[in-house]
Amino acid sequence: MVFFKKDEQLENLGNGILEATWAEFPTLASNQIAMTWIVYDPPVPVNTGGALTPDAFWHHPVRGFSYRGVERIYPASVVKLFYLVAAHEWQEKGMTQPSKELDRALRDMIVDSSNDATSLVVDVLTGTTSGPELPLSPFETWQQQRHIINRYYQSLGWEDMATINVCQKTWCDGPYGREREFYGEMFENRNMLMTNAIARLLHSIVGGVAVSSGRSQAMMALLKRSLHVDDLSQNGEEDQVIGFLGGGLPQGGQIWSKAGWTSQVRHDAAYIELPNQRPYLLVVFTEGKANATNRDILPYVSKLITQAISRL
Repeated sequence: MVFFKKDEQLENLGNGILEATWAEFPTLASNQIAMTWIVYDPPVPVNTGGALTPDAFWHHPVRGFSYRGVERIYPASVVKLFYLVAAHEWQEKGMTQPSKELDRALRDMIVDSSNDATSLVVDVLTGTTSGPELPLSPFETWQQQRHIINRYYQSLGWEDMATINVCQKTWCDGPYGREREFYGEMFENRNMLMTNAIARLLHSIVGGVAVSSGRSQAMMALLKRSLHVDDLSQNGEEDQVIGFLGGGLPQGGQIWSKAGWTSQVRHDAAYIELPNQRPYLLVVFTEGKANATNRDILPYVSKLITQAISRL
């Protein structure tokens, strides 16, 4: 059972947006896109600084639309959202101690999508390190430790999280040594997420109930993106706006997001506020080499969503 209620109006709008997207981008097959879209009707329960208790927040109904929202897809750097929340949970519970280096790594992991920073965060969360292959028994222990983040999300009891896999580091050139062995011969143990699961986690952050109100606000501060041209970097995709959902928003809008991309996928997960409109949460995944290099698909979907929001 998903955390949002399906809604006929959003179903019609969402399906229309997908049809328009397929017509505009013929290389995008119906099984190469997944989407989850949550709309926050008044009274809006999110981005309030955690004004609602967790119990009140989770009982506040929200409506949404999803297409292939339960399909397991390689998430690229969107997985870093899960490491961000876990790092705050570990610190809140005293499982790891705060440090300037961890804070620096969390910032660089989210703001710049640094894979090097993510490596440190995963090491801190799991008590493991990368390196050469290990003998069988130590390697089994190492693997158990690496699955601790999966066990944490499964312990939440959210059906959306039952089949996720978030135990791998993110790489530039790929894993080596024990990391490569951990991936499995056919990469069967790589990270896998669903747009519904990502939407639920982001929903909890924006609602101020991920770990704690204060920690949710700290996470939101890292996820905030600027849409001003002067602020967008000149180094291609590192701004996580151009070529992603933020690229389809009008000036005056606000976005909190985490993008991910490789040569095979292009994804984004965002919470968006537009002037005088309902806030909403949008997660869009696209797969396939031609689509991964296409910097127009996600902005196009985002623009259509903004038009739909104005009609609600």
